[in-house]
Amino acid sequence: MEHIPILKDQILSEIVSMENPCLRFLDGTFGRGGHTRAIIDEIENVNVVAFDRDQDAIKWGQKEFATEISQGKLVLHHANFHDFEKYIGDQLFDGVLLDLGVSSPQLDNSDRGFSFYSNGPLDMRMDQEQSLTAKEIINTWEEKSLSDIFFQLGEVRRPGRVVNAIVADRRKQEFTTTEELANLIARIEGWKKKGQHPATKYFMALRLVVNDEIEPLKDTLLRLMKRLGRGGRFFVLTFHSIEDRIVKWVFKEAVDIGKPLYKKVVIPSRDEQMSNKRSRSAKLRIFERSKE
Repeated sequence: MEHIPILKDQILSEIVSMENPCLRFLDGTFGRGGHTRAIIDEIENVNVVAFDRDQDAIKWGQKEFATEISQGKLVLHHANFHDFEKYIGDQLFDGVLLDLGVSSPQLDNSDRGFSFYSNGPLDMRMDQEQSLTAKEIINTWEEKSLSDIFFQLGEVRRPGRVVNAIVADRRKQEFTTTEELANLIARIEGWKKKGQHPATKYFMALRLVVNDEIEPLKDTLLRLMKRLGRGGRFFVLTFHSIEDRIVKWVFKEAVDIGKPLYKKVVIPSRDEQMSNKRSRSAKLRIFERSKE
């Protein structure tokens, strides 16, 4: 499935409507460059600094954005956006974007192990150079630890039966593929909600743990907000209620820096949700730094 940048038009509209021209932009989650492409094409004289910890994304960007890189319009870093200070010095930015979802190429490539719809290794690493994988978690973590991550990050109300089955089955043979784990979850949980695989929340929790996506988020949001210039805007796309709550409260409480642009979250239109099913759970929050 082609990667389609979610809420692209809304984000562009909010950038174009800024009082000060948006000349310096930070894209913390480059992916397949959909938002960056729209920003470079739409906004004259903009310069983008982009990050991604996925080597495949960086290689793709170096090829597809070769012209923009040679012209100095785009600088790509193979790095986690949490480490952005190492690469940008004391720069301030007019706009910052974080898309906290998984890109379509990651989901669609069975070798990456993110999806339960196609069989692949139990991997789920966004950065293929790191050591921790979903396979290690499922096969070696203690029962209580598994229950905690499924309950706290997957928001599974009663993960006990699934965890018990995982622990019992791995004594006989370790889990190696997404299909093995998804089939076990489906067998224990059953299909309770039409159109939603029983493994959805479990796989989400594993992905969040493998890639350490929750723990450093609050601190990184605050550090990025302080890198906004006057009137600069910070766009954060989330696909998980825990991430959205963190973004909501960080934005709301940062009264000494600025304020949320809107009281309510921005969601994709019905047309966008119908044309791109992966946008259905997306929520966009926008923060604006004080102009004073």
